Amino acid sequence: MVLPTLVYFFLFKYLPMLGLVIAFKDYQPFLGFIDSPWVGLEHFQRFFTADEFGTLFRNTMLISFYRLLFFFPFPIIISLMLNEVRLHWFKRTVQTVIYIPHFLSWIVIVGITYVFFTTEGGLVNELIAAAGGTKINFLGGAEWIRTMLTAQSIWHDAGWGTIIYLAAMSNLNPQLYEAARIDGAGRFHQMWNVTLPGIRSTIIILFILQLGHFMDLGFEQIFNMINPSNRVNGDVYDTYVYVAGITQGQFSYSTAVGLFKSAVGLVLVVAANRIVKWFGEEGVY
Repeated sequence: MVLPTLVYFFLFKYLPMLGLVIAFKDYQPFLGFIDSPWVGLEHFQRFFTADEFGTLFRNTMLISFYRLLFFFPFPIIISLMLNEVRLHWFKRTVQTVIYIPHFLSWIVIVGITYVFFTTEGGLVNELIAAAGGTKINFLGGAEWIRTMLTAQSIWHDAGWGTIIYLAAMSNLNPQLYEAARIDGAGRFHQMWNVTLPGIRSTIIILFILQLGHFMDLGFEQIFNMINPSNRVNGDVYDTYVYVAGITQGQFSYSTAVGLFKSAVGLVLVVAANRIVKWFGEEGVY
């Protein structure tokens, strides 16, 4: 039963890593990986000295930080709230509703966002205008793109992220809650002193894994949200790799950029794992 999974990871995760060698070559499709001339770190030097490097680095770091600050705690908060619900039918209904956006493609999510936030008949702007305010260019304003991306991520994946936390909460010993109630703890104190400490290891592991995607923000969402008006605050490494690699045919250069992004994620995961182990917690490995 494990064999198909091993074959999948070998074919689609590990075997393609052999192609990373073109990051150190001037890859020519007709010459292939082996015969293409070796250029060493030339592509990395070009990337680090490019005019757009600072903008890409700033945008990627800020959007990633916003996701860690606002998106990562959101599934935990929802899970804690659902765990306190005693009406099972209501709990299942809420879970089903908040799961649904995860199964929608980013094209659909972006389309819904445009319907709600466009200045030409969008529901949000129409409500603002009806209240006597001035319509806000959420989709074209550069100052709104990071907020919109973070809000979309929360709506799309926060409900799905509650699955692991709710599973961890279901494994907590009920006697701990009974002992807390005997000691006079209310619902909030039970949540703070029993539930959260009980799922602490799960939170830490998911946080470490989240750091592995710190530079990987996802291409589909951002590519469909940015436009010439907000690109200055929305362009990230993922969209830059697409433009350089696919539209401009700079395969070696775009591979070097992608390798740099992956290396940063690896360093963050290893460093975070060692830090949590130093504090006596269980890490990923």
